[in-house]
Amino acid sequence: MYLTAVPLNSCAREREGRHHVHDHADLVRGFRQGLKEAGYLEGEDVAIEHRWAENQLDRLPALAADLAGRRVAVIVASSSAAAFAAKNATTTVPIVFVVPDDPVRLGLVASLARPGGNLTGINWFATEVTAKQLELLRDMVPATTRFALLVEPNNPTVTEPTVRDVEGAARAMGLQMRILHADTSREIDAAFATFVHDRPDALFVGPGAFFNARRVQLAHWATHYRLPATYSGRQYVEAGGLMSYGASVIDAHRQMGVYAGRVLKGRSLPTCRSCKRPSSS
Repeated sequence: MYLTAVPLNSCAREREGRHHVHDHADLVRGFRQGLKEAGYLEGEDVAIEHRWAENQLDRLPALAADLAGRRVAVIVASSSAAAFAAKNATTTVPIVFVVPDDPVRLGLVASLARPGGNLTGINWFATEVTAKQLELLRDMVPATTRFALLVEPNNPTVTEPTVRDVEGAARAMGLQMRILHADTSREIDAAFATFVHDRPDALFVGPGAFFNARRVQLAHWATHYRLPATYSGRQYVEAGGLMSYGASVIDAHRQMGVYAGRVLKGRSLPTCRSCKRPSSS
């Protein structure tokens, strides 16, 4: 997860964390595309300052405060946790976020039509479609009676609703569920290693920025263990995963770039919006 800011009256440059960009290159590329569509080219019209939490949520408040203390025109936040950190850091700098859940339910904004305050952004549905995602997985593997759910414990604003909704859907379908946690690459390896002695019929990989950055690793292990797995976005399938159901997180970041561009043009904060409805792949 990361925070990005566009400084005011600064020469074009990119600072801090270029070596982290490759982990989320598709998301950053989507954001830059949105800025371009809004009429801003990095390196010509705008400068971008990145701050990377490296999956350590306790770093976000300091990173957000650092950006808020600079002369920036807008802060963009790539996750719920980053959005809350930015919200707590400033009430004056415009903030544009992308989150996987309803921002009103999360408490980020007052309403979608009238967000209020200095925040607005995009909801890409990740935690709202889990029941359908599980249903599609069972359709793909009809013999499924028990499955594993892999989630990021360090990302509670995403993990808690995911566990709640998948648990409810599993109960309704008569499926047994086992929850596994992973916040590091080693923990992903360890989670899959448990399948040697306790193999589920299928795997449900929850949404999250860390998992998105490790999608090649996740797809590799699922293939290695010949385990049918479902993921939250098409990018996992492009990395070798079996199937996905969800809105495009890359397009959500593109829309976030468009919103940031509107702020740069001096317009008032636009209303919150949702991505296109999810699709399977």
